[in-house]
Amino acid sequence: RFLPHSPRCRVLSIQSHVVRGYVGNKSATFPLQVLGFEVDSINSVQFSNHTGYAHWKGQVLTADELNVLYEGIKLNKVNHYDYILTGYSRDTSFLETVVDIIQELKKANPSLVYVCDPVMGDHGAMYVPENLLPVYRDKVVPLADILTPNQFEAELLTGRKVNTQEDAFEVMDLLHKMGPETVVLTSSDLPSKKGDQFLVALGSQKIDGSKTSQKICMDIPKVDAVFVGTGDLFAAMLLAWTHHHPKDLKAACEKTVSVMHHVIKRTITYANEMAGPGKRPSPAQLELRMVQSKADIENPAIVVEAKVLHKSSQ
Repeated sequence: RFLPHSPRCRVLSIQSHVVRGYVGNKSATFPLQVLGFEVDSINSVQFSNHTGYAHWKGQVLTADELNVLYEGIKLNKVNHYDYILTGYSRDTSFLETVVDIIQELKKANPSLVYVCDPVMGDHGAMYVPENLLPVYRDKVVPLADILTPNQFEAELLTGRKVNTQEDAFEVMDLLHKMGPETVVLTSSDLPSKKGDQFLVALGSQKIDGSKTSQKICMDIPKVDAVFVGTGDLFAAMLLAWTHHHPKDLKAACEKTVSVMHHVIKRTITYANEMAGPGKRPSPAQLELRMVQSKADIENPAIVVEAKVLHKSSQ
């Protein structure tokens, strides 16, 4: 367990908000607070629940409204942040405003760390408008310090297909060249050596601004259900554990993935109990068991080992 009581721990998180359930800021805020971070959240949308339910209602924050909120923070001279965290966005003008805010905050604090989950799609399909890709590629990624794409998003950003582990490392090196010191491919279609019940995640961290990087590989047990908010939790936990292990991507990823495992396991167990034998759980029953996982978030038992593969030079 660690409680970073130093003042160096204020996070600005710009993500979705839902009244019920766990996605976006609802997925990121509680775990970060439990780990001792001060979290200032700007809600990019306010919906009744995530869009995987049969019905959802709510409001979307415009780029202008985002600016107004940031202006308020600035007028009070409390616009000093150590971390910025962003996730799903589906509007180019909103995303470009986020870029302006990050640039300004990085000027004010050059050691600020920007953790970016470039949410664009999965399994070969984009679920945001295509005109977001150039904004992410040309404006957002160059500002990011820690990037958490899935395989498809990494392919979109680099224009390269990933068919082998070597391809994945090349893509991560290309992403390093675009800006981020740390890149984690949160999921891939690569075959796991442990069999088809596992998915492969990969990570790469540049070593002290040099040309070399440490590469790691993880086999993560698959779970047969669709969860929402897991990517947002992943990025938040990677922020927290890289803060605690700044030069040790292996340890940070092991803790991050282990938190995910415990939360998901608790969630699927509960959902299956609620649904009853032979029935598929509903979206409401599959909401992450976040509060119930507080102890695991604070001090996760390590259940996935990350293998350090090699130090490659770019």
